[in-house]
Amino acid sequence: MNTVLDTVHSLRSIHGRFCDRRVPDETVRTIVDASVRAANASARQSYSIIVLDDHDQMQTLVGYQASHALVFCVDFHRLSLLAERLGCSFDENNIIGFVTASIDTSLAAQTAVIAARSLGVDSLITNGMHRNPPELVHQELNLPTTSVFPLITVLLGYPLDDDQPPRGRLRTEHVIHQGTYREPDAAELDQIITAYDDPTGGLGLGQWDPRDFEHYLKWFFQRWCSSPSPQNTERVRAFQKYLTDSGFWWKEQ
Repeated sequence: MNTVLDTVHSLRSIHGRFCDRRVPDETVRTIVDASVRAANASARQSYSIIVLDDHDQMQTLVGYQASHALVFCVDFHRLSLLAERLGCSFDENNIIGFVTASIDTSLAAQTAVIAARSLGVDSLITNGMHRNPPELVHQELNLPTTSVFPLITVLLGYPLDDDQPPRGRLRTEHVIHQGTYREPDAAELDQIITAYDDPTGGLGLGQWDPRDFEHYLKWFFQRWCSSPSPQNTERVRAFQKYLTDSGFWWKEQ
């Protein structure tokens, strides 16, 4: 493999175990400069990146602390202002435009992670910000009222210990489909179940106890992502309202 593939295969997530060592500002700038080279629809780069270095603010917003945090936001506000400046209109603030912009934003975030790892900086991608009331996030980040949505956060830093290996992944043949979608048969499903049960493979989240559940995925489906509780249902409704109020989800007439 070449150095780029070496970097990709060495990617790992540091879950709340960053040390106090600060990533130099010039390194953070190099990472951000690389992230904006990611592919994007219609060359419009419909995202903005907010760089945080205040530990208390990170803890409040995403529940983790690191040297820096990059908040990647879907951003149609800048495009709307540009259109207005030129006496034009911009009408992409809808769910289709939001999906497209979310892909652009995610590509930029993943590019930042790869760039960081190539410079010896580890990371954690988290949606922890979505666990907070939208009003708090907007206030903390001073976001425009509409057309901007904080999609994902990348924490940057150095780990407390350097013995955290990359997480496991499913074998390629389980996720690749040639030409058309291929329905997995019972034998393949059993192979995947077995792969998740193997603690040496690193596929699972780590909280599964085989004494409580026969298979890891049984724990995952019944405990980790079981039927939504009333509390979670309300959070989903609040999330959808947030999208509607931001202009990304059309209100019913």
